[in-house]
Order: sequence, then structure tokens, then C-alpha cells
Amino acid sequence: PRRGRRRKSVAIAYDAGQGDGAEQGTSEPQRPCWEPRDWRLQLERIREMRRNRDAPVDEMGVEKCYDSSAPPQVMRYQVLLSLMLSSQTKDQVTSAAMLRLRQHGLTVDSILQMDDATLGQIIYPVGFWRNKVKYIKQTTAILKQKYGGDIPRTVEELVQLPGVGPKMAHLAMNIAWDSVSGIAVDTHVHRITNRLKWVKKETRYPEETRVALEDWLPRDLWREINWLLVGFGQQTCLPVNPRCNECLNQDICPAAK
Repeated sequence: PRRGRRRKSVAIAYDAGQGDGAEQGTSEPQRPCWEPRDWRLQLERIREMRRNRDAPVDEMGVEKCYDSSAPPQVMRYQVLLSLMLSSQTKDQVTSAAMLRLRQHGLTVDSILQMDDATLGQIIYPVGFWRNKVKYIKQTTAILKQKYGGDIPRTVEELVQLPGVGPKMAHLAMNIAWDSVSGIAVDTHVHRITNRLKWVKKETRYPEETRVALEDWLPRDLWREINWLLVGFGQQTCLPVNPRCNECLNQDICPAAK
């Protein structure tokens, strides 16, 4: 029975377009087969530490990078582009690159008309900027030809685009389409959930972590968990030398120094 339940969990994660109420109408909510110890208390304490919303992700993350006054189709394209730029790049650098792009008029057509050298100069110094120039051009051409200039509205289609991975796809579904398709797991979420033992056994890759988390974490928390843990990872639970002495969870964290 556990195997079947786990497969269903993964299917739900990629069942795009259903939104928060995807599981309404079922006769009885599924009860998780496993839960981490103290996770609810740990979550509450992380919420308290994130109460001020003053981490880089809050001030310069993807949700702050697009033009909210743009037409919906343009806004969605800008969301996807900011996600593509954000890979292996600090929020401050992504935000600055997006601002420069928007000053040039950031639309599907403007990017297609821009030569590679100009695009490279604008987005530099984002991580792997040369590859991103190529991916942005390829993806933008596909959006123009196949989707009428809009972005796909399923995870399956989004991850087929050059330079778009699962984390970006789930965030795009959330921010651009207001649909919770799965948990967006980046390096911060991956690191912190392993430190807290929110995975049954240690995971090596973010995609493993996503599947492990979706197997037990209540779906109504999926939208919140990315921004919550990313900011926590930027300010307190750092990759190197985490500030355990400042963390409210130091008494119940398995990794606390």
C-alpha cells in the first residue's frame, strides 16, 4: 500500500493547473505514512524567524523582478526569464539583470530582435551567462512559435524548454499561473530539509528532496515552503557556518552545533 501511495504523491506533484484545492472532493484526506519529528514546531519557529520578510529573496526574488503592470502574457514571460537567470545566481544579481532587461523592453519580440552579444552584455554577470543567452533565445523562439508568445501552463511542457528545470517550472506555475503543482526545491530547501531530517533518508539531489517532501508534507504548505526556507537559508541556516546560536530551533534541530 505504501508504494501505491508514494506513486500517487509524485503524480499529484506534476498534475498541473489544479491549484490549491486539487484534492477537494476526495472522500477522506490521505494520512501520511511518515512524518518527521517536531516538524510542526520547527516550521512555526522558522515562520517566526522569517516574520520580517527582509531576506534577499523577499526584496529581490523572482516575485519582485517582473513588471506587475505589464499585460498578463508579458508578465508570465518575465517571470520565466527571471527564473532562468536566477539559476546559480544571487538574487541581487538577478534583480539587477532583470531591471536592465526591462529598461530595454522585456517582451518575447524584443528578445528575439536582440542580438546575442547585446543580450549577453545586459545579463552579465549572472552565473553561466553565455549558456543563458543561448537558452533564453531558444526558449523564447519556442514560446513564439508554439505557444503564441505565452508560457506553457503545465510542468511537463515547461521542463521541455531549454534552460528550465523542475524547480523553475514549479515556481513558474505558482507565480505566473497561480497554481500549486509541486514544491520548488532549490539548494536552500534541499540543504535545510536534510539538516532538519524532513526527509526519511538523506537525499543527494533537489529532485529527490522534492519527491520525499511531497510524500508527507500537507499540500496546503507547498506554496509557502520555498520562500520560507530560501530566506531562512540566506539569513540563518547558511551553507557554511550556519548561525545555530541565533536559530530558534537550536534545541530541536538534529544538525544544530
